[in-house]
Amino acid sequence: MNWENIAGQENLKKLLKESIAENRVSHAQLFVGKEGYGTLPMVLAYAKEVLQGENAHAASKVEHLNHLDLHFSFPVFTDNRNSLSKNKFEEFREMIIKSPYSSYDDWTAFLESENKQLFISADEIDDQNQKFSLKSFEGGTKILIVWRADKMNISASNKFLKFLEEPPAKTIILLTAESAEDMLPTILSRTQIVEVPRIIDEDLEIYLKTNFNISNDKIGEVIHQAQGDLNIAIKLLQSGNKSDEFETFFIQWVRDAFMVKKKPAFLKNIILWAREIAGWNREKQKNFLNYCSEIFRLALLQNYQSESLVYKKIDANGFNWIGFSKFISGANIESILEEISTADLHLTRNGNPKIVWTDLGIKLSRYIHKNS
Repeated sequence: MNWENIAGQENLKKLLKESIAENRVSHAQLFVGKEGYGTLPMVLAYAKEVLQGENAHAASKVEHLNHLDLHFSFPVFTDNRNSLSKNKFEEFREMIIKSPYSSYDDWTAFLESENKQLFISADEIDDQNQKFSLKSFEGGTKILIVWRADKMNISASNKFLKFLEEPPAKTIILLTAESAEDMLPTILSRTQIVEVPRIIDEDLEIYLKTNFNISNDKIGEVIHQAQGDLNIAIKLLQSGNKSDEFETFFIQWVRDAFMVKKKPAFLKNIILWAREIAGWNREKQKNFLNYCSEIFRLALLQNYQSESLVYKKIDANGFNWIGFSKFISGANIESILEEISTADLHLTRNGNPKIVWTDLGIKLSRYIHKNS
């Protein structure tokens, strides 16, 4: 990963380059931000710059993730009582080379492990300790990249803390995490925290126009929905007719929610709707939740006469967008978005999708009739 291949983040790139040039590289750094903001691409470019400074031939090895002094830890599931990253490294390498902005959910889907818990184990930390007790292959710096360090379990975190406190000589530890909230405070206190902000819209637009054939109308819609997350933006561009499918399911949900108040028999339709969505893979389910959140927000703007901000409306299958928008107000939008956020959390934590979607589907019928 080269600096110039990273979307935006010019200020952060400059700071990282200067820290290397001025020999101010901290031995342990935590890059905090969503994967789609560029946390891993930033870390890879940083590692490449360090190793390339010691050996000019290191660049291509880092780009292909096969440098012998560059090591990786990342969440995996237990397989035959074993949960070591090295057993899934080729799969991880394949995903990251293809799409360095990939998310934890992408990794879960890539491994086809949606019903298994992925984590970084204590055994993994022991394995890395053993590797770093050996001399560097090229005689220079050894670098450990821990992708999604917030997925360490407690025993792994405690062992990793000891590794941080007494690292081998000429070792750099670069961690990434979507949030620091799930990490031990003692680990946070021993790392230099680097905040990776969302990609600003102008930089996202430049990147998308450079790398994709996209119309001006479409790019505006994608940028609004992506909220500075390149991973989401790329998925929106690649989704094709998936957005049409989401629109169809959203319309079905809203219509049944309206009808339940008058005819309780429509509750059966919501249950069937929930079962069908529960059959999708988890990534698709979470994408649909994001889509629903965005549509409800746009409906609120429409209702409050901020039409200039409404970049997308639903008008398929005779759907009455204006009429629907009148039911989305300050009286219910917070409850609706909170329920969607809760559903997303439950799916992330491997909750039963049939129960999650049935609960969400029924609750909408309650909130949507709540008057201002």
